[in-house]
Amino acid sequence: MIDGREDQAAGLRRLFRQTPPAVAAFYATGRYRAHHAILAAQRIARGHRKVLLLDEAVGDEALAASLGLPPGPDLLQMLDGRLTLAGLLQPVAGLFGRVPAAAAALALPLLDEARRACLLEALRVLHRHAGFVLIHAGRDSAQDPSPFVQAAPQRLLVAEASASGASEAYQIIKQLSVAGAGSMHVAVARARNAEDGRNFFISLQALVRQHIGVPLLWLGEVEHDDLAAGLTRTPAPPLARETGAAFLRRLAGANAGTWRVAGSVSG
Repeated sequence: MIDGREDQAAGLRRLFRQTPPAVAAFYATGRYRAHHAILAAQRIARGHRKVLLLDEAVGDEALAASLGLPPGPDLLQMLDGRLTLAGLLQPVAGLFGRVPAAAAALALPLLDEARRACLLEALRVLHRHAGFVLIHAGRDSAQDPSPFVQAAPQRLLVAEASASGASEAYQIIKQLSVAGAGSMHVAVARARNAEDGRNFFISLQALVRQHIGVPLLWLGEVEHDDLAAGLTRTPAPPLARETGAAFLRRLAGANAGTWRVAGSVSG
């Protein structure tokens, strides 16, 4: 349980005594994209990992309805002093919980120094309680990734093994590449069997290699494989080994108009 009255200094001391959580921005595609996103989070949570969902998707793409939750107040509302983290976090069975963050993600570059510090402190406290932070973004937002997505060390695409799932996956990868994104992990959902899932990935990988050039990393089938192990496996690219500490540093150091997705050639 998060104590909304927790002393800031004590919280920071405990934060830096613990291993920061892994952080990944993720998108889901296909007709059942919300279901796939939730299932992927649940799979990552297996093995007693506390998964925090920072849900910046809006409308039908937000995960609240599929989780049986109300839309809830946004992380940005912490800034008016009337909301504690305990009142903000929505508990989810099998996960640490969900935090709506669409408004916070949009507003971050526009905040003054004091309000940005307040928002980042809220994220630090949330991170201290989580083992894995997943930033859930809507598919249409890939053309203009939020600061949260851009600061994430890793990107995960949960692609439904269908024509619509493949088409949406290709568009998301293309849009993120324009924003400067590097490699992306891909997990396949609703494949008929292991061979079908692997063949779906190989086809998508070939198409992306030919037309976009972004490396895709096979993570496995959402329904059957250990996604968390794949995301944290070593050896891994340098950015993949970065954690929530790097994520928070990027959010603290970047200003409006200077964002580039973590993993771009410019770093």
